[in-house]
Amino acid sequence: MLKSCSRCGRLHDFNYDCSKRIYRKGDSEADKFRSKSKWKYKSKMIKERDYYLCRCCLANILNSPMQFNYSNLEVHHIIPLNKDISKGLDDDNLITLCSYHHKLAEKGLIPVKILQKLTNKEVNLEEINKEFYEKTPPLPCENEI
Repeated sequence: MLKSCSRCGRLHDFNYDCSKRIYRKGDSEADKFRSKSKWKYKSKMIKERDYYLCRCCLANILNSPMQFNYSNLEVHHIIPLNKDISKGLDDDNLITLCSYHHKLAEKGLIPVKILQKLTNKEVNLEEINKEFYEKTPPLPCENEI
């Protein structure tokens, strides 16, 4: 007799024990970090530092939907938590991005050096834009992103 497996979703024999691990949100150190009140407070402070605007949109990087984008904002860890969790609350490692640019940054399509420069309030955004397009290879089509 077959049964639906609660771990992998496939059909197995009733006596078969599936070894597939169930992933529960909150298992990783990064998930635990993001659930803490320190992170929620720091995230709010970074958004305030960046005036609730996407820093990549301000620099007009990668077809920004609008220059002064204040919707769907997220705080991005430039050096990911799974690489160095000790930088999780460092101001220099955090930047406000819209969901579009956050997705691109997570995929590595926006270089870390550009993101690090954008955390500085006094940076010349036109120079950052110029540097980005000079050093970054062409991107795939939007439907491939």
